[in-house]
Amino acid sequence: GCAEPGARVWLSTSQVKTRKYPHTWELVETPTGMACVHSALANRVSREAFAGARVPGFESYDAIRSEVKYGQGSRADLLLEGPEGRAFVEVKSVTLCLDGGQGVFPDAVSERGRKHLRELQSVLGPDTRALLFFCVFHNGIERVSAAGDIDPAYREALAEALAAGVEVLAWRATVSSRGITPAGPLPFTLDPQP
Repeated sequence: GCAEPGARVWLSTSQVKTRKYPHTWELVETPTGMACVHSALANRVSREAFAGARVPGFESYDAIRSEVKYGQGSRADLLLEGPEGRAFVEVKSVTLCLDGGQGVFPDAVSERGRKHLRELQSVLGPDTRALLFFCVFHNGIERVSAAGDIDPAYREALAEALAAGVEVLAWRATVSSRGITPAGPLPFTLDPQP
């Protein structure tokens, strides 16, 4: 995990006086590599990957909006627009690294994650794509899968979403104390591979 006693961590300090705590836990050095535990940064890094036309199959989308309302009270992390139509993107930060570089999501039971999968399915249409984008925030992760042993219902919901036409991509971010940058695609399979 990312919360091992004695691990080296990086914090940021906020000047906002109304915050409950003045610090935010940003990074941790784990035995398998550096990881970013500040999941809110995944949207920024993912947006950067799409803006740079680096994501295969999504290069033609030339407009990107963030936090766009859709579905039943949800917000798309990103909405891509272009000549082909629209693509709703739900970004998930992946930090749980198992043996052999296997990354899994979620790292806890996630009803909210299942809701997002249902919402993505609801927008699919002739000119509308839906994408679950796993932003990998752990340098030791080499491939990504659903964590069916942690949340079997999420794994089943993801299988249903895939069957309905929701696309899934895993994207590595390079994490260091100097910054986090989008790096490139990683393999995704529904279930972990040996």
